[in-house]
Amino acid sequence: MLYEIGSVKTLKLVELYTGMMKSRLIEEKMLILLRQGKISKWFSGIGQEAISIGLTHALSEDEYILPMHRNLGVFTSRNIPLSKLFSQWQGKVSGFTKGRDRSFHFGTKDFHIVGMISHLGPQMGVADGIALHQLINKTNKITAVFTGDGGTSEGDFHEALNVASVWNLPVLFCIENNGYGLSTSTKEQYNCKNLADKGVGYGMESHIIDGNNIIEVYRKIEKIAKDIRKNPRPVLIEFKTFRIRGHEEASGVKYVPKELIDTWAKKDPISNFEDYLTGNDIINLEHIKTIKDSLNLEINENLELAYKEPYPETDIELQLSDVFKKFDFVESIASAKTNHLRLVDAISEGLDEAMKKNNSLVIMGQDIAEYGGVFKITEGFVEKYGKDRVRNTPICESSIIEIAMGLSICDTKSIVELQFGDFITSGFNPVVNYLAKSYYRWGQNADVVLRMPCGAGVGAGPFHSQTNEAWFTKTPGLKVVYPAFPADAKGLLISSIEDPNPVLFFEHKALYRSVRQDVPEGYYNLPLGKACHLTQGNDLTIITYGAPVHKALEVIKNIDTHTFDLIDLRSLCPLDKDAIINSVKKTGKAIILQEDSMFGGLASEISSIIMESCFEYLDAPVIRVASLDTPIPFEKSLEDQYLPYDRFEVELKKLLNY
Repeated sequence: MLYEIGSVKTLKLVELYTGMMKSRLIEEKMLILLRQGKISKWFSGIGQEAISIGLTHALSEDEYILPMHRNLGVFTSRNIPLSKLFSQWQGKVSGFTKGRDRSFHFGTKDFHIVGMISHLGPQMGVADGIALHQLINKTNKITAVFTGDGGTSEGDFHEALNVASVWNLPVLFCIENNGYGLSTSTKEQYNCKNLADKGVGYGMESHIIDGNNIIEVYRKIEKIAKDIRKNPRPVLIEFKTFRIRGHEEASGVKYVPKELIDTWAKKDPISNFEDYLTGNDIINLEHIKTIKDSLNLEINENLELAYKEPYPETDIELQLSDVFKKFDFVESIASAKTNHLRLVDAISEGLDEAMKKNNSLVIMGQDIAEYGGVFKITEGFVEKYGKDRVRNTPICESSIIEIAMGLSICDTKSIVELQFGDFITSGFNPVVNYLAKSYYRWGQNADVVLRMPCGAGVGAGPFHSQTNEAWFTKTPGLKVVYPAFPADAKGLLISSIEDPNPVLFFEHKALYRSVRQDVPEGYYNLPLGKACHLTQGNDLTIITYGAPVHKALEVIKNIDTHTFDLIDLRSLCPLDKDAIINSVKKTGKAIILQEDSMFGGLASEISSIIMESCFEYLDAPVIRVASLDTPIPFEKSLEDQYLPYDRFEVELKKLLNY
C-alpha cells in the first residue's frame, strides 16, 4: 500500500497507528465477551478502522461527528472513558443510556458525538441541523456524518443531501462502502459506478478515498475540512473498504465469496501501515509490543471497572420520569388589554412574541418566508427576523424535522410548520423514533414544536383534512396540544415553545378564520395539561377538543332542560385526567366527541379512563361519537356525513334520557 506522508509528523503517524490498534484490540476483546455471553450483540468494524480514526483525527475535537455502528474509532479517538463505553455495551446504569439502548445508539455532547438509530437515515438530517447551527452562528466548524452503502438507498439520504446543498451547509457526508448492506451486495443497492457519483445530482463536490489507507483518509479529510470551514458547503465522500465479518456476529459471512475476503484481508489497514512504519524505522517491534501491552492493560482495567458497575434498578417511577425533560412552568400573566382576533391571527401573534423573546428561535417550513405560509401565519416575519431564522424549506418533511433535532442538540429551539398536518406521514419516522425517544435514551431533549394545520369541514379531501392526533398520543415522549379558541391558541403555543420537549401543536384550519375572540396583547402563556370547563352543569359531562368544541356549544345552547359540564381538553398529552374524572363523578354520565375516526382514537382511551376510575359513579354507558371509519371524502354531503356532528346531537339526547 502506498502512503504519501507529506508533512504528517512522526508523532501523528504513531498516534494514528495506536488509534487503529486500540480500536482493533477492543473489538477482539468484545468478540470474546460476546461468545462468553457478557455482551449481547456486536457489529464489527474490523478492517475498517482507518476511516474512523483518520477522519476523527482530521477534525477538531469540538466538531460534531455522527457515527454508525462500525465506527468505534470515532469514540475511542475522542478519548471517551472506556469503562463508560464498556458499561454501555453491558447495559449498565453508568452507560450513556442507563441500560435503555445498546451498542452505539447514543450520543454525548461532552465529546461532540451523536450516535445512530437503527433506521439509519435520520442522522443525515440531524447532521444538517447541527451544521445549520454552525452556519447561522458563523462558528467556522463542520459536521461529519456516516452512513453505509445500504443507507444511501433511503429517502432520508436524498433529502439530507438536497437540503445541505440548497442551504450550503458545512457537512461531510461520509459513505462507508464496505460491499454489503447486511447480505445484499452493492450491485443490488445502486446502479451507478461509484456512490460518489450521486453528488453530481445535488450539485455537490464529491471524492473517493481509499478507506483502508489511514494516511490518505487523514490527509484528504484534513484538507477538505479546512476548505469547508473557509467556504461552507457540503461535500460527499465515498470511502472504499470492505466488511470482512458479518453484518453482526450472528449473521456470519457465508454469502461472501471466500476469494473476496482473502483479497481484502491483504489490504488490512493496520498490518499494512505497521509494515510501513517498521520498514521506515518509525517504530520497531519492541515499540509495537509496548503499545499493545499498554492498550491491553487499559482495556482490561476498564473492563474490571465496568464489571463492578450496577445494572439498572427496575424502578417504574424513574423510568416514567425520564420520558420527558423536566419543565417547570412559570406563568407569564396575560395583559388586561385585548384585541379581537381570529384564530389564525392569534397563532401568528404567539409566534411573533416567541421570536421577539428568543432571538435564536428558528422557524422552518414550505413557503413560510416571503409568501408567509399557505395560511399567511408567518407573513411579514422575514422582514422582521431575517432568512436565517425564517427559512423556506424544500419539500422534504423528514429531513426538516431531523434538522430541528440537530438544532436542539446545539441548544437552538426550532418550530417546523407542516403545510398540512397530513404531510407528517412523510416525516413520521423522525417524529416517533427520534424526537420522541431521544431524551429517554441518552438524555438529549428534542426542543422542537411541530405546527400541524389539520381538520375537515372545508372540502379538502382525504389528503388535506385529517386530524391524526391519536398517532402521536400513543407515542411516549411526545406532547400534543389542540386548542379551540384564539386566546388559548396563543397562550398554549407560547408554552409549547417554552417547553424543552417535542410538542405537536394541532391547529384546526376550519377555525382559522371562522372563530374570533378577545385575545390578550403581548406575551403570556398557559399551562399544558390543564383542561378548560366551558360550561358547568350536573346532568352530563361532554369531553371534546378542537373544532368539535364549537359544535358541542351549539348543540347544548338549544337544550334548556339540562345542564352540562363541557370540558375542552386543549392538551391531549399531558391529559387532564383529574378534570375528566371529577366531572364524571359529579354528573354520572359522559359523552366523548372527536373529529378523528372512531377506532383507535383518543375517545377510546378517555372512555377506558372513565370506566376504570368512575365505574361505580356511572348511571349510563360511556358514549363515544366520532367520524366514520373511512378516509375523508371531498364532496360536501359526503363530508358532512363523515363528520360526527349530526350523530352527536342524537347520541347526546339518547344519553340524557337513559
